[in-house]
Amino acid sequence: MNAVMPDREFERLQTLTFDSAQEGSIEIAREIADLIRDKAEKGEKAVLGLATGSSPLKVYDELIRMHKEDGLSFKNVVTFNLDEYYPMQPESVHSYVRFMKENLFDHIDIDMKNVHIPDGTLDIKDIYAFCAEYEQKIKAAGGLDIQILGIGRTGHIGFNEPGSTETSRTRLVTLDALTRKDAAAGFGGLDNVPRRAITMGVGIIMKARRIVMMAWGSGKAQIVGRMTEGEISDKVPATFLQKHENVTVFLDEPASQELTRYTTPWLVRECKWDDKLIKKAVVWLSLKINKPVLMLTEHDYNESGLNELVTVHGPVYDLNIRAFNMLQHTITGWPGGKPNADDTQRPERAEPAKKRVLIFSPHPDDDVISMGGTLDRLVQQGHEVHVAYQTSGNIAVSDDDARRYARFVKSFNDHFNFSTPESKSQFKEILGFLNAKEEGDIDSFAVRAIKGKIRREESLAAMRAMNIPEERVHFLDMPFYETGKVRKNPLSEEDISIITKIIEKVQPHQIYAAGDLADPHGTHRVCLDAIFASLEELKDKDYMKDCWVWLYRGAWHEWPVHEIEMAVPMSPEQVHRKRKAIFHHQSQKDNVMFQGDDDREFWERAEERNAKTAELYDSLGLSKYAAMEAFVRYIF
Repeated sequence: MNAVMPDREFERLQTLTFDSAQEGSIEIAREIADLIRDKAEKGEKAVLGLATGSSPLKVYDELIRMHKEDGLSFKNVVTFNLDEYYPMQPESVHSYVRFMKENLFDHIDIDMKNVHIPDGTLDIKDIYAFCAEYEQKIKAAGGLDIQILGIGRTGHIGFNEPGSTETSRTRLVTLDALTRKDAAAGFGGLDNVPRRAITMGVGIIMKARRIVMMAWGSGKAQIVGRMTEGEISDKVPATFLQKHENVTVFLDEPASQELTRYTTPWLVRECKWDDKLIKKAVVWLSLKINKPVLMLTEHDYNESGLNELVTVHGPVYDLNIRAFNMLQHTITGWPGGKPNADDTQRPERAEPAKKRVLIFSPHPDDDVISMGGTLDRLVQQGHEVHVAYQTSGNIAVSDDDARRYARFVKSFNDHFNFSTPESKSQFKEILGFLNAKEEGDIDSFAVRAIKGKIRREESLAAMRAMNIPEERVHFLDMPFYETGKVRKNPLSEEDISIITKIIEKVQPHQIYAAGDLADPHGTHRVCLDAIFASLEELKDKDYMKDCWVWLYRGAWHEWPVHEIEMAVPMSPEQVHRKRKAIFHHQSQKDNVMFQGDDDREFWERAEERNAKTAELYDSLGLSKYAAMEAFVRYIF
């Protein structure tokens, strides 16, 4: 953990940065447990304000562990939840009543009479009186001892969206469009997300004696920066926390990346200037003032707060050349290494000339979306390329697609008299389930199987387009994913064993893996953790000593230019071939199940991202290309 007190010139809230969300969550759980035990010793109630969503899940997991293994009792605990969707039935899979029971209350010894959650079943005329009574119950309990919060990308706390005032009360609110889009994955589509919610007001939250804010993942970095360093404004309700006397913001490293002490540490403190930081500073300066690296002057450095860098590592001409060379050496048209070439200034080794390459793809399309051009080039240059799809991706197939494919196969079999009594029964079961399925129902095993088959065949079609033989395409179907729900099971030894076996089978010289961790609780994070665990287990094997690991990012984010260690240019023809490969994933086109806040199709997002990377290299004074894919090396 890296505990950091804020520099008051920039950060207006105390922040603690941890290596992972897991570590930060354990620390929060310990603070809550200490409060509960301290209150119990005094014969008092501990009054907790609780949050929902993905951010507090690991906190609740640790509290459950403490209850079961350490004897932590919740008999003296009173809880008040921040919010609830409206309208919402408590037994709905989407209700926060059910969320809290499944993720905390059902696993501890709390008296459910002490649990309070806004009521989503109320007649709208009764909401005002209920909200007033809710606040009175908090007051009667002695007020909130500690309120835990997550932060939405709009800057909301609870469901206090932009425009909420500092003194706002518990009330019915309309949800921001971005908040609804972020929730769409859990609801199986944007149309199913409620438009309103009942929320505790900012004014009530601010009365808590202690506030703990948590934010995990790079997807929260931008709003964390605004909350922590921005001016107080109702446009970002979380900035009101700057006025509270006892707030701590718990972050992991990715969520911290937009804070000034990370983006431009030379503006905050004296720096230890190594090559990475020099490259970061020079790239920042070049992009900031829109001048190529080799044209930067001493005046440019001094005017932008980099006079210390010039003093320590100048003159400026040498700094410019040094940074330019570091950038230039990342560019290669030979991602598998260029045979019979001097590789001292190249990102990859020349030998062996023909490498065994293992590309891990968390979902059945991340490979072509994120590194389709590089994959194409590796194949063209004669390397033995294997692709391993880590999960089935079945949850991302719509019911309409599953129904359409099932009807087609049934019709085909009936027409050609291929049907058997068993197959007819199976199709009847599948179609019957889909026709009777209600919103929130978990797919049956048979339905999940057909959805997984759809994605498998799409992947094979994309690989044929990339000239990869079917025997080099591996479907791992990691068990953690197969819940039928958005929330997956924890990573298990069985998951790790599956990764280990495929690495042992291929014995690769190169591994490519998804390092896109915008959602630290999502599939990409678990898939990467499994790979890291397997690498740790295998690192002493002789064949692994000659294996390099490269991390790519997904459809939404790219590595910052200063972090890129290998940039692979793409010709217009390769961009087109990559697009065609993505098109083979037809179930993920048009009305995508988990669209996020970007309405474009995946091929459009990927092409924009790749073109942007090439434009950045061009603006820095490097060669101009149509598009580039970027990678960072992982040392294990």
